[in-house]
Amino acid sequence: QVQLVESGGGLVQAGGSLRLSCAASGRTLSTYAMGWFRQAPGKERVFVGAIRWRGGTTYYADSVKGRFTLSRDNAKNTVYLQINSLRPEDTAVYYCAADDMHGSFSYSRAADYDYWGQGTQVTVSS
Repeated sequence: QVQLVESGGGLVQAGGSLRLSCAASGRTLSTYAMGWFRQAPGKERVFVGAIRWRGGTTYYADSVKGRFTLSRDNAKNTVYLQINSLRPEDTAVYYCAADDMHGSFSYSRAADYDYWGQGTQVTVSS
């Protein structure tokens, strides 16, 4: 089992920045991918980005490239999502997810991730 705990969300003005954290525990994650998704009210959960724990390769949705940056801290077993130039349309609950990438894994497909955090709310005011 993998436990994921997100933090760092909050209320911020447009143009501001936030850094979301996802602390992982439960097992060694060296072969895992860590994904971030977001879900706005009344909308589906959509892919934001992902990072491979081993090697740190990152993947981003086209809509967030240039503003969102993923990183990881191996010692703290934590993945970070830095969000810059926040826009009102970034308002959503942001979820962290983990998967060991077995089988036909797709970084951007929420259904492929086995473990999820509880989410952290990001609200951007205009």
